[in-house]
Amino acid sequence: MTDRPNLLINLPVHFFGLEPLRPVFERLGTLANVRKTSHNDAGPFAPDLAWADAVIMWAWPRFTPELLAGAPRLRFAGHFDLWQGPARVALDRGLAVSVSRRAFAPAVAEMALGLVLSTLRHISDYHAAMRTGTEPWGRNLQGGAGPDERELTGLAVGLVGFGAVGQRLAELLAPFRVELRVVDPYVPDAVLEKHNARRVELREMMATSDVVVVCAAANPGTRRLIGRDEIAALPPGAVFVNVARAALVDTGALLERLRRGDVCAALDVFDKEPLEPDHPLRSLPNAYLTPHRAGGLHSSYVRLLSQLADDFEAHLQGRPRAHALTEQMIPMLDADPRAAT
Repeated sequence: MTDRPNLLINLPVHFFGLEPLRPVFERLGTLANVRKTSHNDAGPFAPDLAWADAVIMWAWPRFTPELLAGAPRLRFAGHFDLWQGPARVALDRGLAVSVSRRAFAPAVAEMALGLVLSTLRHISDYHAAMRTGTEPWGRNLQGGAGPDERELTGLAVGLVGFGAVGQRLAELLAPFRVELRVVDPYVPDAVLEKHNARRVELREMMATSDVVVVCAAANPGTRRLIGRDEIAALPPGAVFVNVARAALVDTGALLERLRRGDVCAALDVFDKEPLEPDHPLRSLPNAYLTPHRAGGLHSSYVRLLSQLADDFEAHLQGRPRAHALTEQMIPMLDADPRAAT
């Protein structure tokens, strides 16, 4: 491009006031004429997109052929995340598409590790008891802690999904010398070998793991992947953690198993968010809940936007983009939640 391009940045309004993002926005301002918007719907988004040579955004408003037909100038689309359907629409249109969703992985993996440790050691239970003065002090514990309070070191850990989150979690788990097993049809054997992990079938992993962490994408191939039979296969004392998407798990079956009281779950994602105030998960003592906070740190947002700024600059200069989306990567994206059945 010989003329200064027009760049539309469409993000939630509070992003534009985040101080850690200010240097990245300033950098983008040196590369293009910038227009900042916060549209959630295609109607008001369309006129601004028609102005743009490039856009940086999250996953919404979703790309459709009709929306892109009204944006003839558009050549580059950078997304924090992107669903399968809109990704195909963008590639079919011939756009240079970049996706920086892997930038969430460090924060999500750390959250997963934190949930595993907190659940195994009952950290949040002890914290709550200390707040109310009902804590069991060590000298009053007959024979020490119960058998369901354990250290992570040496346990069998199963990961459902071994993309960016799973691989970073494997790095964090390495000092604990766990027995790592993975369910993921896409990851190459060389990646498993690098992390000393073993590929197994889902039912085997569920039946033989002390800890199971779900960190896969949600799409038609993984929807309700962990169903009633898989949840029933969990051994007594197992810890089940989901930092991916609720759509991968049969929540009703998980509730039934949790009511038996012989396993624990730590969940950061739910079928309906916010979680209903009277949802039964809130009352189960063996369900540890967090409000979809795994990835949403300022450090994640800086990485997300910086990576797209890098790719936008590479696009302008005709260089390869580090975070370019390809057709082969689409199956690893989440399905459009409105298209899920």
